[in-house]
Amino acid sequence: MTDTAPTAQETFSGTKAVDARHAFDAGALEAWMREHVEGFAGPLEVRQFKGGQSNPTYQLVTPGKKYVLRRKPPGKLLPSAHAVDREFKVISGLYPTGFPVARPFGLCTDDAVIGTWFYVMDMVEGRILWDGSMPDSTPAERSAVYAAKIATMAQLHNTDVANAGLSDFGKPGNYFGRQVDRWTKQYLASVTQDIPAMNQLIDWLPRTLPRDDQTSIVHGDYRLDNMILHPTEPRVIAVLDWELSTLGNPLADFSYLLMNWVTPQEGGRAGLGGLDLKALGIPTLEEAVAQYCALTGRDGLPELDWYFAYNAFRLAAICQGIAGRVRDGTAASPQAVMMGERVPLLAAAAEAFARKAGMA
Repeated sequence: MTDTAPTAQETFSGTKAVDARHAFDAGALEAWMREHVEGFAGPLEVRQFKGGQSNPTYQLVTPGKKYVLRRKPPGKLLPSAHAVDREFKVISGLYPTGFPVARPFGLCTDDAVIGTWFYVMDMVEGRILWDGSMPDSTPAERSAVYAAKIATMAQLHNTDVANAGLSDFGKPGNYFGRQVDRWTKQYLASVTQDIPAMNQLIDWLPRTLPRDDQTSIVHGDYRLDNMILHPTEPRVIAVLDWELSTLGNPLADFSYLLMNWVTPQEGGRAGLGGLDLKALGIPTLEEAVAQYCALTGRDGLPELDWYFAYNAFRLAAICQGIAGRVRDGTAASPQAVMMGERVPLLAAAAEAFARKAGMA
């Protein structure tokens, strides 16, 4: 019998014992929860989720209920990163509107409790799928899940910002300009090697910004493994990981999701490039665009190559930030080490899209 490498589903699913770098005083947390979480009753057991490498995420188990805790990682951090207070604010705004997020229970901004800021939310039981090809599903199931994923994004972008109490969650207008500036700064603050393609993009992107006159709540990292599906139905019951959410242009969010269609399928992750989508029952890029446009009242999307260049550049900057945390000893998972290796590949992809969009 030959050993096979673990699938992405096996690597990232479930919980593990708490990593020593991210351990904290469970007794102090239990005391805080008794005071701040409605209906809480211990004793409390703390586990750590395997997936994700940005904000350490824990499962809190009590005899009657499970919760989830998200915290800032300990150690030196980039100024605008790991804003768990923003995550808590957006899910607190969205939860009463009926948008699928976990119920928020409480935010703690006192470092004295577990060492960093954190918040506690409900543990939503369902399926998290890490492989975009959904190998254990039928074509009909894949089609329904992808339709639900796109429809849920459209629901987010159609949400009334003021009704959700999020009018002050970001600045309206010039979203792409501000994002290019933000990710340029993060990249430069974390840089570990010189990548000429990134230098070119840092010059070209701000000079070619698209018309930017729409504002909605944007998730910032919307993908299959950042949502919980109903245990048996093709329905999104919770969208997770709101760390990058803000008010911004919905096309930034949607074009980021579309990157799955132009990214090679590797390592059992979200990329769909090279797959026979029709045989799998997964919508084509054009079909995904048509569904989103129908649900958001658009008659089509502008040229996507600029958006793809921007998204690949942004991903490169995010991965470089994680690589910088590996260097500084604050990254939250073993997979974080691999992120630095992705930066040149993402930079090359961004450069290729930028040339299609007219970069000399």
